Formats: sequence, C-alpha cells, structure tokens
Amino acid sequence: MNKNFDLSRVLRPHILNLTPYSSARDEYTGKEGVFLDANENPIGSATHAPFNRYPDPYQQEIKQLLAPVKGVAPEQIFLGNGSDEAIDLLIRATCRPGSDNLIILPPTYGMYEVSANINDVEVRKVSLTEDFQIRPEAILAQTDAHTKIIWVCSPNNPTGNSIDGDAIRKLLDEFDGLVVVDEAYIDFTAQPSWTNELVNYPNLVVIQTFSKAWGLASLRTGMGFASVALIAVLNKIKPPYNIGGPSQLLLLEALRNKDVVPAMIAEILAQREALASSLTALPIVQKVYPSDANFLLVRFNDAKATMNYLVDEKIIVRDRSKVTLCEGCLRITVGTAAENESLLQSLRELAGA
Repeated sequence: MNKNFDLSRVLRPHILNLTPYSSARDEYTGKEGVFLDANENPIGSATHAPFNRYPDPYQQEIKQLLAPVKGVAPEQIFLGNGSDEAIDLLIRATCRPGSDNLIILPPTYGMYEVSANINDVEVRKVSLTEDFQIRPEAILAQTDAHTKIIWVCSPNNPTGNSIDGDAIRKLLDEFDGLVVVDEAYIDFTAQPSWTNELVNYPNLVVIQTFSKAWGLASLRTGMGFASVALIAVLNKIKPPYNIGGPSQLLLLEALRNKDVVPAMIAEILAQREALASSLTALPIVQKVYPSDANFLLVRFNDAKATMNYLVDEKIIVRDRSKVTLCEGCLRITVGTAAENESLLQSLRELAGA
C-alpha cells in the first residue's frame, strides 16, 4: 500500500476549489413532477421516442447495477463518453499545461499521448521490453515532482499481452502520483482485474469499456474505477450530461441481460485460438504473438504488401508496422468463424498455399 499518496498534491490546485456547474437535475433529482426548470421542450421530440428530457447526469441507476458486477461501490464508478473521456479528464484534473508531465509505455494505446498533447502536457516515454513488459525501475527513474500519471495498458494494445502484476505493484508502491491501468480487454484474459486492489491503493485508477466484450462500441461508454474522492473530482469537472438518455437506456438493458456476455467472450476466445493456430501455419507469417485480448498481433514477411492485398480484398486489419517494437506487424481483430475464414483464405491465396 502506498501510504504517502496525497490526492490533493496530485490535483491541479484550482480543481480543489472549483465550483462545478449545477444542472437542473443536480438541484432536483426526483422523477415525478411538472418539470419547468431545464428549458426542455414540453411537447416531445422530433423522433418516435420521448427524448425531450435531460438524462440523469450521474447515471445512478446504471451504477447501482454495475457496482456488484465489478465488485466496487457505486461511488467508485465514473461513466464517460468512451474511455477517452476518462483519459482526458484525468489529465485535465492533474496536469498543469506546460508544467507537469506524464509517462506512457510504448507501444501502447495512442490516446494517452494525443490527450496529453491536446492539453499541452509533456509526455515521457519508457519503451516496453522486447517481450512487451514494463520496466518499473526505468519508469520510476523518469518521474519527478511534476509527474502526475503513469499509464499502463493491460492487456496491452497493440501487443495483446497482460503486464506483469508485480511490476505494476511496484509502481503503485513507489510512485506518489496516479497509476492508471487501462483494462479495455480485461474480459478476454484469465488475469484478475486491478479493481480488486482499489481498497489497497488510493493512487490506482482502473479504466474499462463496454465497447469490447459487451458489444456496445456504438454507445461510446467507458468506465473508470477509483477512490471515492477521485471519482467525485471527475464528476465535478465532466460535462453535465455526458452520457445521453438513449445510451443509458441501452446500458441498463445490457446490464439486465448480462448473462449473454460470457457466451460471447467464450466464442471470441475459441475463435482467437483457432485463428492463431491457422495463421502460424502460413509461410508468410513470421510470428503470432500470444494474446490476452480479442485481437492478435502478427508479424508478416512483408506487412505492407499483406495489408495492401487484404484491403483490395475488402478485408480490413490494422497496420502497426510503424509502431515501436511492432515493426512488420499487423493487428488483426478476432472475427466470426466466417470472417476469420475469409481472412485466412485471402492470406493463403497471397502465400500461394
């Protein structure tokens, strides 16, 4: 446990004293009544559905259903417009533009750096090892009094592997800023979630998403889990109604129908193993990296030619060949059995196999 962590030291000073915007639904939280407080359209909406009223700004009903699923208190949950909103808000809450810095561990998810650049925050980079693990001593050596966040993606994107737990724990124990563990792909690994450690580490933040295992990418809803104090700060600085009403209704439906999710995960995992085995057998493939995610990082003899050929075949994968440590690699999302077979058939034709 990091006993030296002081959230007030990590936050930008003016955030501590910020008076948040108070929406109409902050001032009256009841569901019954004649609503003449929010300047809504009382007649209805231009659609078939009653979308004329503002949604719950704090998504309380969703959090009540989500909390037992994740093993946390509702007050430890932040819901954002995609995980990207949580990423941006964490940077804005902690990093003073032109003064503070954060650390990323490439190859990793690109939005950490983009959000930092947008907010004029210095980005320090400590590359992963050749087997895509973090180097805690090297990371800690890059920190100073102005380092506010270390971003760890596990399972990592684009490499697919989980990060060693002892290495993450060392960061949590010895760094007095926030350690954010991005678990967008946690549902596809047997590794336990770091949400289990929130009680032990006040400097831990965990990010997850409904986009992958839950099949709700179109809803653009991400989850953040942290101390009650930090979640309160994120709620204070977020836009008033950041999750729309239709998305909230569909999220409630998904949570009430959560029993379908394990079967979808199991099918993706089965397809991942079958796809990895078939790719490994192709002569144009040099290596299929182990994956704890719903995708595979694959090194080809000629990644550019392979990518171009697949695009011509209307099969779209992600070129990661210019990313640190991923030279010659394409990232392939695990599809359905039919989609995977279409991919493999095209690759066999390219290989002349």
